[in-house]
Amino acid sequence: MEKFTKYERARILGARGLQIAMDAPLLVKLSKEDLEKIKQDPIEIARIELESDVLPITIKRPFPKKIEKKLVRERKEEIKKEKEKIEEEKKEEEAEKREEAEVTEEGEIMKIVQPEDEVEESAGESEEGIE
Repeated sequence: MEKFTKYERARILGARGLQIAMDAPLLVKLSKEDLEKIKQDPIEIARIELESDVLPITIKRPFPKKIEKKLVRERKEEIKKEKEKIEEEKKEEEAEKREEAEVTEEGEIMKIVQPEDEVEESAGESEEGIE
């Protein structure tokens, strides 16, 4: 006899018991004494049929789909994206270093403003520039 889960056994016994209760023919030969002993209980008769492996009932078990390859593929894509991101960051760092090198070669672009370099603008000059 195959190994059935308790849920499968309950389903099989319930379905076959219902068939027997609706006057389906028995698949095992039981004497009148045996039937009286089990009190003609359809579930008990179904259990005897199940244990004797004569039931033409099959169990179809759904199994989860294997998605190992998909997970691996997704992981590979994630690694690929991370590598691309790292490469872009390296390119940006190199570009910044080149810009810094160009600035240092050209000399100082901006100087720190000293207080004596600052010139105060008069109110009249700023209004004339607006017109």
